[in-house]
Amino acid sequence: MNRKKLQKLTDTLTKNCKHLFRGFDKDNDGCVNVSEWVNGLSLFLRGSLEEKMRYCFEVFDLNGDGFISKEEMFHMLKNSLLKQPSEEDPDEGIKDLVETTLKKMDHDHDGKLSFADYEKAVREETLLLEAFGPCLPDPKSQMEFEAQVFKDPNEFSDM
Repeated sequence: MNRKKLQKLTDTLTKNCKHLFRGFDKDNDGCVNVSEWVNGLSLFLRGSLEEKMRYCFEVFDLNGDGFISKEEMFHMLKNSLLKQPSEEDPDEGIKDLVETTLKKMDHDHDGKLSFADYEKAVREETLLLEAFGPCLPDPKSQMEFEAQVFKDPNEFSDM
């Protein structure tokens, strides 16, 4: 398989995953090595809910401190929500959404989300897995990727 075809295939799987690189680069060295890439694809294609929760939490924890703060929620939601023309200040709507999200997900009421808070909320309502923006491939993209990869196994023999 040539580089262009592999890039197109990968783009199919990851087109909605804005934070893919940060989530795959586990050692934070600025590069995704083969091991990180394979582990990331494994999670995307066959990961358990637990693995996907851990991955999404790490993507949402922008500063890597083990918590998702109000500021991190605001930043992610501001970047992932569609801009709506209105008279109201869009930042106020996002702040309201952050407060609503905290009421729903912050089980220990400390004003930020720990992994335990996030996990409990996602187990209660799996739609909250990507509450702050897309970071996993949608099912259609996943099926397209798998159909291409598993269509002709001989195609990978020349790599």
